[in-house]
Amino acid sequence: MLHKSKGIVLNYIKYSDTSIIVKIYTEAFGLQSYIVNSVRSSKAKNKIALFQPLTLVDMVVYHKSNHGLQRISEIRTAEPYFSIPFDMHKTSISMFLSEVLIKTLKEETGNQELFDFLFHSFHALDKIEKNALNFHVSFMLRYSFYLGFYPADLKSLWENSLYVPSQEIITYVENCMKNTYFESFKSSNIHRREALDIIVAFYKNQIESFGDLHSMDILREVLE
Repeated sequence: MLHKSKGIVLNYIKYSDTSIIVKIYTEAFGLQSYIVNSVRSSKAKNKIALFQPLTLVDMVVYHKSNHGLQRISEIRTAEPYFSIPFDMHKTSISMFLSEVLIKTLKEETGNQELFDFLFHSFHALDKIEKNALNFHVSFMLRYSFYLGFYPADLKSLWENSLYVPSQEIITYVENCMKNTYFESFKSSNIHRREALDIIVAFYKNQIESFGDLHSMDILREVLE
């Protein structure tokens, strides 16, 4: 049976010479894996650009419960990005957050509240003109609420660590928590680096399988 659904592309891996397997967090069915044939050929109907990290898509899919690989009948961009593909900082943030999502999104059922949060957050990332460099820090703090472990107070972010942040870092984290994505406030690469270390350690304490983030070093290098 065919179903319509919005989706957020997480990543893809190559499968055979011209095909891919793509992970997409869908509005209707949660996290799903789709096989897309012939997408890497010159005559492909669906271009590989559709499957870049965090692309927002409209799909018509075949869906079978308890079936490992699903198939896509139709796919197109739902909200075209105008800055993310052309902004090195935003592209690096997208790659980093796609890895975070892959490590944390497990459910294979729809979650409208979570999906709306993700969809609107990434649409906002594309629209931000100033303060985009703080997006990943603000996002991870907000995202923890939907994962069920939003910090009750700032101290809970580092209570299991020997690290005690400076007042500047505490103020920065507070600003990331209380301001919208679009609001500007004092920040620096040092603030972002230290805050991100705190938040990633917090995620690791909450999610046993979280592990290391391979894109973190690339993100740090780009944001320097």
